[in-house]
Amino acid sequence: MDKAYFDVFEQKTRTELVSIAQSAGLIGEPLPLSDDFSEKWSDFAPAYFADAVPEIAKYPLVSMAWAGYVGMAVTYWWDSDWEGHKNSSYQTLYGKHGFDDLDEHVTFDLLKLDEKQAENVENTLRNCGETAISLIRHENIEPQTRDAFYAYARCVKVMYEIGAMIELNSLGYKSKRVF
Repeated sequence: MDKAYFDVFEQKTRTELVSIAQSAGLIGEPLPLSDDFSEKWSDFAPAYFADAVPEIAKYPLVSMAWAGYVGMAVTYWWDSDWEGHKNSSYQTLYGKHGFDDLDEHVTFDLLKLDEKQAENVENTLRNCGETAISLIRHENIEPQTRDAFYAYARCVKVMYEIGAMIELNSLGYKSKRVF
């Protein structure tokens, strides 16, 4: 499969996941993300994949959905103190149990969400993760191949972006037409 195939697949995934997050009331119109977000994902992706890929067999949803929490954390840093955090390492997002409780660390320790907010985010990221996994399966890509990894990597990147959009919305950022 070629790059164009995966570009189309990524856009299809993004459209589906944005719709889920909109239905949950966690984002409005999708916001364009600054280069800061994509550069930070480029920095974090190798370490994220090192943690997430071994989890695919037993915990595919965790492997997929935790990227949303990473996107939320990066967005929080971007809004609150980017100069102080733009060089922070991915491992800064670990909880007491490393990758296993990254979601709780970001949700409660960093973002300080209340139980109701945390539950809505968790349910939404779970739904997005399940949808992304389903989209990969519907492509009939042979498991454990290079193409399977490429599809997975594209979905994980979209999950990161969804997390970023959720946090931007939470912080009050809105898309406004200028002209």
